[in-house]
Amino acid sequence: MHNHSHSAPQDNMGPRFLAGIGLNLVFVIVEFGYGFKINSLSLLADAWHNLGDVAGLIISLFAFKMAAKQPTKVYTYGFSKATILASLANCILLFIAISSMGYEAYTRFIDPQPTSGSVVSWVAGVGVIINTATALLFMKNSELNSRAAYLHMAADAGVSLAVLIGGLLISFTGINLIDPILGILVCMVILFGTLNLFKQSLRLSLDGVPEGIDIALVESRILSIPGVKGIDHLHIWALSTTRNAMTAHLMLEKQLDAKQQESIKERVRHEIEHEQVHHCILETSLV
Repeated sequence: MHNHSHSAPQDNMGPRFLAGIGLNLVFVIVEFGYGFKINSLSLLADAWHNLGDVAGLIISLFAFKMAAKQPTKVYTYGFSKATILASLANCILLFIAISSMGYEAYTRFIDPQPTSGSVVSWVAGVGVIINTATALLFMKNSELNSRAAYLHMAADAGVSLAVLIGGLLISFTGINLIDPILGILVCMVILFGTLNLFKQSLRLSLDGVPEGIDIALVESRILSIPGVKGIDHLHIWALSTTRNAMTAHLMLEKQLDAKQQESIKERVRHEIEHEQVHHCILETSLV
């Protein structure tokens, strides 16, 4: 009854991930090509960053496929937690990308390299369009793994925009230090967003109470149901980035018969669905 099918969101997201991977892979090849051609470190660094995000999208797509698989006798909860692990992997990829961009900016402060500002600008401009289009594919999906993909692509659009502006400014002023300054600012913006996503993903992977669920509120909702005298061993955790589970021991009034007890359990399940808990296991005892 409460074991809802959860393949629909994954089926919906699959084509979006494939479209995102295809678009970005083509752009990465173009960006690497022009980066080597004009010896532009900023284009090469941006291409490596984009390549990392293509890998992130592939991991995310794999996670969605795993989440749609049916439970087995070994993995009785199914493979939904693959979405949480993929979200963590995406964060790690972003940290690596931030580190490489930071190092790139540092080397450019020490030894500014002349580049063709106009070529940098138009290649980065294509990157802004592609990354923005890819980000829009995931923007309206609140699922954590899709948000990770959205953050990746939005960050990429920001990086490409910074490279574009840097290219224009270098063309007009000839000041090569503009590029590493912009790079550091972009790194800080991406780092802030990634740390928040990493914290959420780590919390779910450690079976913490999912963000947005107030366990005290859940407890008070249950205790307000007539016939419930107490509650203990209350645990709420994430089955995936979209589905949450709860177990609890209810202490019920001793005069209640079996039908009344079952009615209270159904009421509890109904109440906690309002708190985004979809799978519920309840034990009862009469006191």
